[in-house]
Amino acid sequence: MRVTQSMLSGNMLRNLSNSYSKMGKIQDQITTGKKVTRPSDDPVVAMKGIGYRTELNNVEQFSRNIGEAYNWLDTTDDTFDKIGATLQRANELMVQASSDTTTPEDREKINSELQQLREHIQDLSNTKIGDRYIFSGTRTTTPPYDKENGKYQDFDADNVNEPFKKSIEIEVFDGIHMQINTTPIELFTKIDDMFGRIDEKMGEGSTATGSELSAFIGQIDENMNELLTTRADIGARQNRVELMDARLQSQEIIATKRMSENEDIDYEKTITEMITQESIHRAALSVGARIIQPTLTDFLR
Repeated sequence: MRVTQSMLSGNMLRNLSNSYSKMGKIQDQITTGKKVTRPSDDPVVAMKGIGYRTELNNVEQFSRNIGEAYNWLDTTDDTFDKIGATLQRANELMVQASSDTTTPEDREKINSELQQLREHIQDLSNTKIGDRYIFSGTRTTTPPYDKENGKYQDFDADNVNEPFKKSIEIEVFDGIHMQINTTPIELFTKIDDMFGRIDEKMGEGSTATGSELSAFIGQIDENMNELLTTRADIGARQNRVELMDARLQSQEIIATKRMSENEDIDYEKTITEMITQESIHRAALSVGARIIQPTLTDFLR
């Protein structure tokens, strides 16, 4: 077969074009630090990268959900801690009031403080995170304690307010949901009714005896025990959230490592390939300059 000058020129131009293309691809890899800049470079790597990025996005969303869970549970536990301290103070006052040496006037003063404690617990039961009431079940825009009517919501009225007893769950991992709210409506109502009966027994003109008032000490203890039981449940959920948080952090590290191994280049290897390709390209130009007519070589330059 006869090899013509045009065939030599065509082959050289084609090879030089391929060489430039290879150098351009390697240069893009060094510039971006990635093995592929478009799916057509390596469809397998690109598809795996999409999967790893989706996994990382899910982990980030779950981490935000974990933060929300921490916020609700910590706020709930702090609120219950303040209610417990309030009940402890009420217990001290009732011990003092139940003494037969306490005068009716002193009991009226003690009752005045007790009713202030009652209002304090009412305010705590309406604790909010942002614009949401945390003790209202799924009716987060409605306060548990209705200040206008001076009572807690009637949660048993034909199940109309059943959402106030429902739990709010949040996804903290793929397919794993956790309850982040607490619905101690019955406990709040029970505590408020107890303070109401105390007000009746110790109000102005009351003739209640010390033994009658001492019965409330047992009721306060009962409410405090129920409060501690509720706090124990919150503490258990807080511990689980911490475990899920640690799991998410590990998952994020693993997913990031896998994505890096799949997409990121080995700079030492890639730079070596770039130097090698440049050497090949220079050799091709040098050989081409010897074979092709000078006019064409000048044109190529």
